Amino acid sequence: MDKFLLLIREDMDKLKALPEEDFQACIRLMSVWVEELAQNGNYVSAEPLQTIGRYVSKENVLSDGPFIEAKEAISGYFIIRAENLEQAASIAQNCPRILNNIGVMEVRQIMELSDD
Repeated sequence: MDKFLLLIREDMDKLKALPEEDFQACIRLMSVWVEELAQNGNYVSAEPLQTIGRYVSKENVLSDGPFIEAKEAISGYFIIRAENLEQAASIAQNCPRILNNIGVMEVRQIMELSDD
């Protein structure tokens, strides 16, 4: 199986407006989904991301964040194992945040580098 990166992109305004009770319900649904991924042998790792960060170029720091000027931001990521891109995309489509139309996921295969 190959590794894939799932980037969770969410509307930050929508996320901020979500009532705490709904936010906690989303977390519980995500926990169940992660458990299913692990049981199926697809889960490798995942982390939520803070909204504070920096855009960096060779010459300078372009932005200090928080990224409030961006409507959509990456709120977290998963690394999963899947047979191919189609299976990885299918797994991503079953994420509760996607099913509940809270966000979208970008699915990218992780390139394997040889030791040579």
